[in-house]
This record gives sequence, C-alpha cells and structure tokens, in this order.
Amino acid sequence: MRGGGERLGADPRARERLARTLLEIARGNREVSSLHVLFPAAEDAAALRGLGLLERTGVQFHWRNEGYESFEAFLAALSHDKRKKIRQERRRVAEAGVRLRRVTGREATGADWDFFNHCYRRTYRAHHSTPYLTRAFFGILAERMPDSVLLVIAERDGRPIASALDLHGGGVLYGRYWGSIEHVPGLHFETCYYQAMEFCIERRLALFEGGAQGEHKHARGFLPETTRSFHWLAHPAFARAVDDFLQREGAGIDAYVDELNERTPFRR
Repeated sequence: MRGGGERLGADPRARERLARTLLEIARGNREVSSLHVLFPAAEDAAALRGLGLLERTGVQFHWRNEGYESFEAFLAALSHDKRKKIRQERRRVAEAGVRLRRVTGREATGADWDFFNHCYRRTYRAHHSTPYLTRAFFGILAERMPDSVLLVIAERDGRPIASALDLHGGGVLYGRYWGSIEHVPGLHFETCYYQAMEFCIERRLALFEGGAQGEHKHARGFLPETTRSFHWLAHPAFARAVDDFLQREGAGIDAYVDELNERTPFRR
C-alpha cells in the first residue's frame, strides 16, 4: 500500500480496523515475509503506529508556492547569496544559447515524446539501471491524462538537448524523470526545478515535490519534509535488528532536519 491519497477510509475506527486486518492477512500467510506501507497520510500513520509496526522516517525536499506572483517574487524571499546563485545559473543556461519550452500532454508532439523517451532511457543507462517504462506508456499517459502532464524541453540551435517529465494534480506538481544528451552547466536545475517552479506560479499550484534525495535542492528554496513508512517483518531476529537500526537512524534524521532548518535558504 502506497500513499498519495486516502487508503484506509475516513473514520478513525475504520482506519484502525482496516490496518489491523492488513496486518492479520500478512501474519496469516506463510508466503508473506514482510509488509510495507509507504508515505501514509497522517491519520493512517497513527493507526499503523498503534499496531506496533516498525516506523521509518526519511527526508524529502519540497518547494512551497507562497502565493508568489512571479519567479522574481520567489527570489526576493531568498537570502542574498542564494538569490544570486540562482540568477547566475539561469543566466549561464541562457548565455549558452539554450531555450526552454513547457508543453502539456495535449500540446506535446510525437517527436517531443520520442526525445523524452530517449533521454529517460539514457539516464537509466548512465546509472547502470534498466528502464521500466516504455515509449508506448508515455503515449498512453499523454492520451489519458493530458491535463496532468508537463513536459519541459530544452533546445539549442533548434534541436532538443534535455527533457523532464512532471505530473500534477490536486494542487501538487510531482517531478518524475529527466535526461540530457549534452552537458550545459546549470541545465539540470533549469529544466527540472526552475521551469517547474514557474509552472507552479503560473498555475497557482501550492506544492512542488521534486523527487527523492537531493540536498542540493535546499539551497534553491526546497525545504525538508519528514516522510514516514511502516514495516512488518515475519522473521523475529531480522525485525529486531531492523528496529535497532531504525531507532538510531531516526535520531540522525531528526538532527539532520534541525540542522537544515537552522540554515534556511530564505531571508530571516
């Protein structure tokens, strides 16, 4: 079970009963070695925590749209050095002759999707991984969710050199995949972050989740958000070892978030 919306119902008692049933099913099946619930809503987390599941905390970096009228208004809220750095990065991309365009699922052409698919697969190869999505899938995505798709394409000398895919709904933009065929300093930040921020400002989307990991996002206006997941492991000794690790890791996560909040990128 994965988060992103209501999963266990609205009534607190129903949440508790459903969570308990989920755990009983896992415990009663000899072929099930573990149960994992990722990114639960706060209400679901309370029900799962009450059952004694192992709880793991993590950190993601999210950008919040505080009603900015423009990207410059967002920059004005940052500290001087962070504002200066972002302006330098954007200027270098522009001076390199790169132009960016944002297209929705309705506007994207077959050539746009062909290029994005090439970038997507190239990124996975670069990380020695196997891409699990296909060109056909991206076509279906554009066909069935055209108003939820944002494709950012970077071009130089009339040809595409980088691309990023974002999805949005419920006032939130989710950064998903990116890739490039040329290296341009700052291009990753422009394609994946700054264009997405501008899109959020234009569409008045409240939140941009730029994806997992990436402390580099913090200097660009993304703030740390604590995430939670819950786990049950059938093997008792393994469960005890994991629980011990999670206790120590959790203390480190708390200290890490406190440190990040101390050095906020925004003006005090």
